[in-house]
Amino acid sequence: MSANQSLTQAPQYWEKKGLKALAIWPLSKVFGIASSIRRFLYDLGIIKSSALPVPVVIVGNIRVGGTGKTPTVLALAKTLHAKGFRPGIISRGYKGSNQEATEVTTSSLPSIVGDEPCYMARQLQHLNIPIFVHPNRVSAGQQLLQQYPHVNVIISDDGLQHYKLRRWPAREGGHDIELVIRDARGEGNQFLLPAGPLRESASRPRDFTFNLGLTESTGPYFQDAPSFDLEIKIGNIYQLKEPSRQISLTAISDLFDSGAPSKQQLLAAAGLGNPKKFFQLLKDAGLEFNELPLPDHFDFLSNPFGDRTEKVILITEKDAVKCMQLNDYKDDERIWVLPVTVDLPNDFVDQMVDILKRP
Repeated sequence: MSANQSLTQAPQYWEKKGLKALAIWPLSKVFGIASSIRRFLYDLGIIKSSALPVPVVIVGNIRVGGTGKTPTVLALAKTLHAKGFRPGIISRGYKGSNQEATEVTTSSLPSIVGDEPCYMARQLQHLNIPIFVHPNRVSAGQQLLQQYPHVNVIISDDGLQHYKLRRWPAREGGHDIELVIRDARGEGNQFLLPAGPLRESASRPRDFTFNLGLTESTGPYFQDAPSFDLEIKIGNIYQLKEPSRQISLTAISDLFDSGAPSKQQLLAAAGLGNPKKFFQLLKDAGLEFNELPLPDHFDFLSNPFGDRTEKVILITEKDAVKCMQLNDYKDDERIWVLPVTVDLPNDFVDQMVDILKRP
């Protein structure tokens, strides 16, 4: 296994209750007890939590690693805007160095505010949806509302385990919504960290579950929370150097040298929590390519493409926001970007709107 692979692949023992997972399982019990005590202290008010004065939609996962939260957040923001709401977004700004509540714009640096907020800012700039980051999401939300008092609903990118943000769950008659995003990996062996992939127990009630890329519907999950299968859609790829240059993914062979095997001509690279998901999208489109999994939130300060011989390199939009700001990449004509979106089911949208309108 390469160094890159070791940083991007979850341990194999997370996927089944084998000997190694069972040997580590007592540590998972300790982790679970510590998490329960922490949550109990918040419930008692011993550790302070605060609510925001507008409804909050929390988009998160209980499994470590990327499951598709960011495309879902973008879909929610666009949908709520189209429904007449005035949404804002808060995020931790993971891997960013900023420690103050800060607004993210199209000129923000991923190294300061995080790559995902920068990606979202570019995607939503035409809708004027404000995005703020801070390790404490309450602080991010308060600063957002102070500068944009017209915002009447906040979407939290991740934060299911962020108990500082007190919430009024929809299932208890409140107007805050907790969404759990699941991907094809499911919950693995269903053990908590470190014996398994879960941040917290799957038994805690949720409001809705979204399934992305599951091979078959699993029905209601998380104590019968309504469950929806989301379809992942891909758009035309565009060149990093010249974004106005776009072609369909099916026409990518036009960029290859004639007569050469496509697999040796095409490289797919992804700095995601689950890069296999990106690669599978391309395989489903009938492409053959070499794979380059990169660590999640890879900063691209060291160029992984410098010694590659492929004629075309496909990357994600989250990675593109970092490459656009570095000279090593923005003049590399080989690099193309694949946009990925999801559509929200109408049934879910109707239920969400009804919940957010509660007094």
